[in-house]
Amino acid sequence: MSEVTRSLLQRWGASFRRGADFDSWGQLVEAIDEYQILARHLQKEAQAQHNNSEFTEEQKKTIGKIATCLELRSAALQSTQSQEEFKLEDLKKLEPILKNILTYNKEFPFDVQPVPLRRILAPGEEENLEFEEDEEEGGAGAGSPDAFPARVPGTLLPRLPSEPGMTLLTIRIEKIGLKDAGQCIDPYITVSVKDLNGIDLTPVQDTPVASRKEDTYVHFNVDIELQKHVEKLTKALRLDPGARAAHTFLNIVKLLVTCAAIFFEFKHYKPKKRFTSTKCFAFMEMDEIKPGPIVIELYKKPTDFKRKKLQLLTKKPLYLHLHQTLHKE
Repeated sequence: MSEVTRSLLQRWGASFRRGADFDSWGQLVEAIDEYQILARHLQKEAQAQHNNSEFTEEQKKTIGKIATCLELRSAALQSTQSQEEFKLEDLKKLEPILKNILTYNKEFPFDVQPVPLRRILAPGEEENLEFEEDEEEGGAGAGSPDAFPARVPGTLLPRLPSEPGMTLLTIRIEKIGLKDAGQCIDPYITVSVKDLNGIDLTPVQDTPVASRKEDTYVHFNVDIELQKHVEKLTKALRLDPGARAAHTFLNIVKLLVTCAAIFFEFKHYKPKKRFTSTKCFAFMEMDEIKPGPIVIELYKKPTDFKRKKLQLLTKKPLYLHLHQTLHKE
């Protein structure tokens, strides 16, 4: 074993233990981050084509399977289901396999397969590569008819600490209506809050992969915690004190509508092109923040964060279904 490979295995082992420790301590955000980072490193090595690798093709396949298990555990930590699909004690069985990968010659303990390293493109970037079929055009999908595999684990963030007199917003993404819902592979939604110039006002979050599909719906049932108090978003209005005093509350709300919006970008994996693409998007303006259910329209890509050239995705009654909960001290 070369010094380079020895060092690589030590780094992998240390990362694995950090993730498992965070997991066992209940520090789920840190555990998910560590699992995802390690999974990506393992995927890269499993698919590396360089000739100086000390790993055989069979060993690379095992490394890829470990990466898959890390993503399964990461997805389980973010699942809204009460029963975890991939448990920590299952994951811990893989530590000695990773440590002794050069000599491991037994059957892998879990029925999983390595997955390709996904290329995720920025909004609109895929249009520079290859034209994608629009909503009304059928595609040869390869998704499961009833459920989706646990991929793209997500980057959801916990709720912010409460502050007296301040309001926090939880948005539950329930489902999205699409004509070809069953053909979308590993779909997830990217959530962001943008000002009128497309500048992020909060951290961007990705949901886990959709939990299931039913008829023309892709179901998520995940909660998004807005990473800024609702009242603080009004500060995006750059009004001087005199101007602010001159506006009624209603006018301020109207101004706020033009300044900030919450965007939902529906993304899915395209195996033939080997990248993750944005299929459509929706957005919710600030005057739509109110408790209870809401349905919002879907628009054609590329995502128009400035909201200047919007085109509906379809004339059919298909929408993004959300439910809002406001928390105030």
